[in-house]
Amino acid sequence: MAPDIMITLLGKPGCHLCEDARAVIERVARDLDVPWEERDITRSEQDTEQYWEQIPVTLINGVQHDFWRVDEDRLRAAIADLR
Repeated sequence: MAPDIMITLLGKPGCHLCEDARAVIERVARDLDVPWEERDITRSEQDTEQYWEQIPVTLINGVQHDFWRVDEDRLRAAIADLR
């Protein structure tokens, strides 16, 4: 397991693109043994203001990696680069 790598999915309830992103992130995280978390942007005024029009947003170690759609190959490559 790579504890120095964390994938974060920023989304909101009822977001169909977030559901698609979650499926990709779950698969990649499981395959690469990397932890991931999900954060609801509606619980933070700052997150809502910053990400409302971009969700779902994928962060790797707190840095924005993607938005709207998660490209599985691109996510895998980014994690490989960090290792």
